[in-house]
Amino acid sequence: MTLTPPPAADGTTRVLWRWTSRTPDVPARARIALICALDQFGCGGEVLDDAVLAASELVANALEHAPGPYEMRLRCTAAELICEVEDRDPRIPVVPAFPAAAPFEPDPEKRGGGVDALLKVLGERGRGLHIVHQLTFGAWGFTVRRREGVKVAWMAIPRA
Repeated sequence: MTLTPPPAADGTTRVLWRWTSRTPDVPARARIALICALDQFGCGGEVLDDAVLAASELVANALEHAPGPYEMRLRCTAAELICEVEDRDPRIPVVPAFPAAAPFEPDPEKRGGGVDALLKVLGERGRGLHIVHQLTFGAWGFTVRRREGVKVAWMAIPRA
């Protein structure tokens, strides 16, 4: 068995995968491509898990909210790996804010909402970028190349 050394930390960008809106199983295939690439860089454990989950959110957002074709890339520097997801919508999305917590009301009769209010706050939609923010410790964002009509969502993965 021959072990290949990890790619150099020279800032070179590698395309991991390209897809269109008609490609089946996009999130799963994107996760596999990223897992394989991060494995070559020696990433594992929680760093790998967090990176794959965060990148999966960026891929799902691009697929749901922007036209394709799409591309996922990985750039390696000495300090971090930058995962990029490119789509063909040059608009930066608005990140929804979580509702502020209501002050505690000690009297149960005066409390509002109950289960319905909790379900509204914990709804399944609109939390993807918040998940990315938490998993990357805020090291993510968007860049736009208006001339080309593309947006790139990016996130940084610390190197061990």
